[in-house]
Amino acid sequence: MAITTHDTQTNVQDRAILVSLVTDKIKRTGIDPELSLQELVQLAETAGVEVLDVIRQNKETPDSKWFIGKGKVEELRMAADGLGANTVIFDQELSGAQVRNLEESLDLKIIDRTQLILDIFAGRAKTREGIIQVELAQLSYLLPRLSGHGKNLSRLGGGIGTRGPGESKLETDRRHIRDRITELKRQLDEVVKTRELHRERRRKSGAVQVALVGYTNAGKSTLLKQLTDADVYIENQLFATLDPTSRVLQLPGGKEVVLTDTVGFIQNLPHDLVASFRATLEEVNEANLVLHVVDSSSPMREEQMDVVQSILQDLGAAGKPQIVLFNKTDLCQPEQLEMLPTGPGFLKISAFNQDDLTRITGIISDELAGDTLIFRIPGDRGDLSSLLYRVGEVLEQNYDGNDVLYNVRLNKEDYDKWSYKLAEFIEPQ
Repeated sequence: MAITTHDTQTNVQDRAILVSLVTDKIKRTGIDPELSLQELVQLAETAGVEVLDVIRQNKETPDSKWFIGKGKVEELRMAADGLGANTVIFDQELSGAQVRNLEESLDLKIIDRTQLILDIFAGRAKTREGIIQVELAQLSYLLPRLSGHGKNLSRLGGGIGTRGPGESKLETDRRHIRDRITELKRQLDEVVKTRELHRERRRKSGAVQVALVGYTNAGKSTLLKQLTDADVYIENQLFATLDPTSRVLQLPGGKEVVLTDTVGFIQNLPHDLVASFRATLEEVNEANLVLHVVDSSSPMREEQMDVVQSILQDLGAAGKPQIVLFNKTDLCQPEQLEMLPTGPGFLKISAFNQDDLTRITGIISDELAGDTLIFRIPGDRGDLSSLLYRVGEVLEQNYDGNDVLYNVRLNKEDYDKWSYKLAEFIEPQ
């Protein structure tokens, strides 16, 4: 499928060769080059690119001029001529000078992994916040590289690498782009303030929050839809949804929690993108419980789990109570299922199995449950009665004169949060 950049432009089918350079530095960081390259193929296909070939090179350090070796550049030129490629996509980030040198040598459009991911995000952002975040990330990435991307923007009149801010903005001078970045940051600050107001309202209302996190395409949005009947976009592709979606989930016993789906993670998620989406990702920090959704059928399952844990660590959410949901078990072979961890904190599920969905709500309820307390609430304090139903699980209520006795299961975190209102109403046991 071709990508349409603007209505006035011609649809462009990018036909690409993918290139991966494995350096000693990459080997030391523990990044799996093969996993990264497999993801690059998926990213390219998600962007509507026809992948023609994959070229790998091992080298101690990147070439400052060409990134890959000069001989590899010649090999790349011959492969592109033979296959009819019009684009080369690199799995690592390039400097503006490297883009310019490769472009002049190969006479092809040069894209790196970061620009490809940013382009996909530009096509998926729907809300005002998402659009601002993506444009800010794109401009922050492109500002130091303008001299290297000029031909990319005009060579084919469309395709990957040109979606989002558009040619008119990127062809202006650096001062105008800096002004635009400043304006976008101002707009994003306003959106962040609004998001914080919503968070504060949720805190004051006593809403219990559960966050879905996981590697991209692990099935988080599907799980949200199945658990809450949410009307959300679902597609078997990377980054199918960007903007966080929250829905009410009813647990056994009638307690309601707010279940939030967050943007999927990926190895080497661009720094500018993480910075721009930080306010969105920090929704995880507000959660009482994190559900880590894993594609149990993926051969790179463990590596993907490590990436998610690393990003949670960066966000300061690694210490949150967490349940790992090994999703897509319906796609697993028996031997794959046997290799999955078992025990407390782990659950093997399929988002399309009703029994598994019931097990999920049960384990959420158990995880959020706490001590059982009895509260004596005056009959005219409906605000406190409502609060108990919101923040705890009311097991029983009985009337005693003008008071109501509530037997409530309440976890320590929620009790600590609301003790200033509830402590004086605890009935001695």
